[in-house]
Amino acid sequence: MTAVFAALADPTRRRIVERLTRHGETPVTALAEPFHVSLPAISRHLRVLERARLIQRKRDGRVHRIRARRDGLQDAQKWMAQCAAIWDSNFDALDELLKTQQRKEKRR
Repeated sequence: MTAVFAALADPTRRRIVERLTRHGETPVTALAEPFHVSLPAISRHLRVLERARLIQRKRDGRVHRIRARRDGLQDAQKWMAQCAAIWDSNFDALDELLKTQQRKEKRR
């Protein structure tokens, strides 16, 4: 999960994942077109995303096709959902505490 967050910390890599999610399997050269970085730089970004298991590469001769992995974000999503549930519970408890305090103040 640490590799996922580290990979997604970079805005270029987030945009790569977004493009792959929207457009599906894409050759590396086509994937690199909208970015203002060199092809070797895109390749480095792709290696980071591969190590994080967010993308998958398929070689078709000299053409490398990249696609997003459906399960790449599952662990991170589960962790974030658990955090959100804890935060919701804590905010609910805080809300109840504030309401109790307000009722006590009204009685005075």
